[in-house]
Amino acid sequence: MKILVVGASGATGSLLVNELLKKGNHVKIIVRTPEKLPKSVRNHKNLEITKASLLDLSDTDFAKQVEGCEAVASCLGHNINLKGIYGQPRKLVTEATRRLCRAIKSTKSEKPVKFVLMSTSGYQNRDLYEPISFAQKIVIRLLRLLLPPHVDNEKAAEYLRTRIGQNHDQIEWVAVRPDGLINGENTSDYEAFPSPIRSAIFNAGKISRINVAHFMTELATHEAVWTKWKGQMPVLYDKKYVI
Repeated sequence: MKILVVGASGATGSLLVNELLKKGNHVKIIVRTPEKLPKSVRNHKNLEITKASLLDLSDTDFAKQVEGCEAVASCLGHNINLKGIYGQPRKLVTEATRRLCRAIKSTKSEKPVKFVLMSTSGYQNRDLYEPISFAQKIVIRLLRLLLPPHVDNEKAAEYLRTRIGQNHDQIEWVAVRPDGLINGENTSDYEAFPSPIRSAIFNAGKISRINVAHFMTELATHEAVWTKWKGQMPVLYDKKYVI
């Protein structure tokens, strides 16, 4: 199976690439600094690397990257520093999602391409009833004012929900919402829920990045898992944070 991963040099993206390669997939990545990847991954025979800044690619380049891919996975995010939070591009995730979807449409694949977006539990899925407290609403509004990356993550998921929707003939999607990312060396028990079971602000759970990578791999490569979650925004928790 051929899969394109963007955001592959990040903390979660690099784990996703490794998980996909371990399962025998052909993985394409677009990264500015391939040197950030572990040597064992960087030199893997099934890894195809394009060295570039993603949004600098032309529409033609985007189309070439997605052509022949059965799935596209985005682990894009903003660096947690002043430049990453307040610098350009402020709409990295949204713009990449939009351009990747446009590229998928241009290839006219015979069957729908899977698009897996790593999102955040701080985003509410408006297709479902996901009530939050008044205090959390205030905090979310402040985050939208003060933290451009939060708005970017919201708009990327909204693009899939409203512009691609549930019945697109070329694209199917899942937006994965991890709750409180932490590091972990090995996969462990975790659970996925259609909506948050804890407050993302005042009672957040945790999910290890390697478990997120495992779940995204399952989505991309196992049809039963994809069928269960397509068009949804599952929220992930490590098992011990499930209450």
